[in-house]
Amino acid sequence: MGEFSIGRKVASFGGMVAGLILLITGLGMAIGKTGNPFRGTAMIMGAVLFFIGLYLFPTFKHHRMIVNIIFLFPLLFAFAVTVIIPLVLGIGYSFTNWDGIRVKGFVGLDNYTRMFRQPGFIWSILITFLFVVFNIILVNLVAFLLALLCTSKLKGLGFFRAAYFLPNLIGGIVLGYIWQFIFSNVITKFTTALFDQRYSMLSETKTAFIGIVIVYIWQYAGYIMLIYITGLNTIPGDVLEASSIDGASATQTLFSIKIPMIAPTITICTFLTLTSAFKQFDVNLALTNGTGSVADFMGNYLTNGTEMLALNIYTTAVINNEYALGEAKAVLFFIILAVVSIVQVRISNKREVEL
Repeated sequence: MGEFSIGRKVASFGGMVAGLILLITGLGMAIGKTGNPFRGTAMIMGAVLFFIGLYLFPTFKHHRMIVNIIFLFPLLFAFAVTVIIPLVLGIGYSFTNWDGIRVKGFVGLDNYTRMFRQPGFIWSILITFLFVVFNIILVNLVAFLLALLCTSKLKGLGFFRAAYFLPNLIGGIVLGYIWQFIFSNVITKFTTALFDQRYSMLSETKTAFIGIVIVYIWQYAGYIMLIYITGLNTIPGDVLEASSIDGASATQTLFSIKIPMIAPTITICTFLTLTSAFKQFDVNLALTNGTGSVADFMGNYLTNGTEMLALNIYTTAVINNEYALGEAKAVLFFIILAVVSIVQVRISNKREVEL
């Protein structure tokens, strides 16, 4: 290995030092709210100079690692700004009486105790868990059956795959309003014609909840179906041919060969369904807006019978203007989702080994 030139060493260290100075200066002007129009330019130039200096850093041993860091930095920076920093700030705000603009004081665990004294919030947690259980089972079952159909020898499979996946391309808000029209106008005409009674699924809390489940399955099953199709297509053809020669029936092949061999795919689909169902918001907002009466829950009459956890947090923070309380609920939501997801993945991984 040859020696690095003095010029490269000077350029490397000079670029990093100048870049850090410009970055710190720009950040100082931004934090100090000086109004200087060059603070953004200083920060950008500082970042560019720092990474140029880092790239020219006089080392052969760690040069590849430095290049990897430079290319990964934009992604890591964006992740930190949009996920990590808001998460940390949100946890901090949950212990204050933050009003969305400024922190008025530290309140400790008061927001956490308040939210557990709200029957509507406890109800939202319960129906969210119920919604997740229903959808983990039904979405994966429907998606797997559709995947079996789309990997068969029927004609026009490309059309069927596209048709089943199409609902996933429609935004949740639009989808909710479409199905609201179907439930409130189309289905009511059928009930009027058949039973001489105008009835909408959205008129009662229980049936409205079932309606949300139906819409979610219709939207998400096509996406999960594509993942199952990919898993089924990875099964070696000679294995299936050998089972056919040995006289295995279609049912035996399904439960003894196909399902065990796509166990990792089942784990992925279960995880995606679980996290997506927990975070359900847009369809819930557009279809029912969380409304629905519950006559007696914890001794209280509730009007948010179909309001799931994500929508409850949104209502608390944005509609009721209680941002600190909303942050406390969001922190609990994060903890629940993280714990349930980790447990599900661990159980599924153990099940994969058993299969």
